[in-house]
Amino acid sequence: QVQLVESGGGLVQPGGSLRLSCAASGFPFSNYPMRWYRQAPGKERELVATISSPNGSRTNYADSVTGRFTISRDNAKNTVYLQMSNLKPEDTAVYYCSRVRLGSSVPDYWGQGTQVTVAS
Repeated sequence: QVQLVESGGGLVQPGGSLRLSCAASGFPFSNYPMRWYRQAPGKERELVATISSPNGSRTNYADSVTGRFTISRDNAKNTVYLQMSNLKPEDTAVYYCSRVRLGSSVPDYWGQGTQVTVAS
């Protein structure tokens, strides 16, 4: 079955960096675009970044993270990453990776999420 497992979250000071990982299994990973979303307390889930398949040649970012976050993929490891730099308190959220359903722009599978807290 399809599984997405995030890791790499934690507590970091403002201005710091973290790299999130999402290990995928149960499907041909390289065939699918992948996304990172986040949800802060009391807010709706927000799309953070998208990476194309198969080789990640195209990426898109939310305005709020452009220039600070980088999405990438390693098809040999069935893993998608989110490198986050210059973190701000407003980046505090649960971060989720998702698979994008083929032929659509809708996510069809989600990971369980990983908490990122930016605080001094």
